[in-house]
Amino acid sequence: MYYLSQDLFFPDVTLTHSSGIIALGGDLSPQRLQLAYSSGIFPWFEDGEPITWWSPDLRMVLFLDEFVVSKSMRNVLNRKTFTVTFNQNFRDVIANCQQIERDGQNGTWITNDMIEAYCKLNELGIAKSVEVWQNNELVGGLYGIDLGHVFCGESMFSKVSNASKVAFIALVKHLRQNDYKLLDCQVYNSHLESLGCREIERDDFIKFLKKDQF
Repeated sequence: MYYLSQDLFFPDVTLTHSSGIIALGGDLSPQRLQLAYSSGIFPWFEDGEPITWWSPDLRMVLFLDEFVVSKSMRNVLNRKTFTVTFNQNFRDVIANCQQIERDGQNGTWITNDMIEAYCKLNELGIAKSVEVWQNNELVGGLYGIDLGHVFCGESMFSKVSNASKVAFIALVKHLRQNDYKLLDCQVYNSHLESLGCREIERDDFIKFLKKDQF
């Protein structure tokens, strides 16, 4: 286990502990966050805990050419009850992701410090959001880190049925149209699996992060 100082550094991901934790400490500066994501590392911790950095052995991802929109969701899209925008209201999206109640979770890992850190990344054009609107109300969305060829999804929320799925579908369409290689979803959950995501080995994921591989 590595304890980070203020120096801009992460150990090689091959040194990750079996728990998936690679390091503790450091900060949430834009420079460190950019280095983390480009290295296959992400922060995940709760208020009162040290900043905890992860690079799990198995990575949940979506291969864009494997994504298929279900018949029920095609029907939802065809009804045109939602409007989708990109990167128009980042702060409200991440705030909703923090506040939304989730089954099996007592709290949130999106701390106030994380909100401010990711809003700074948004101002730099690195963190981006997808917003879903219904009757001019923000009812769903997602946000993540845009590496230019891989999009690292962080969190999503939904206030009405299917809103987060609409955001996800819109993001995948955008990534396909702009020749992205992969959508990173970090760790397994059944909702992501239902959307077509699957786990791959960390070493394979790291290869996708290297632009010179394509």
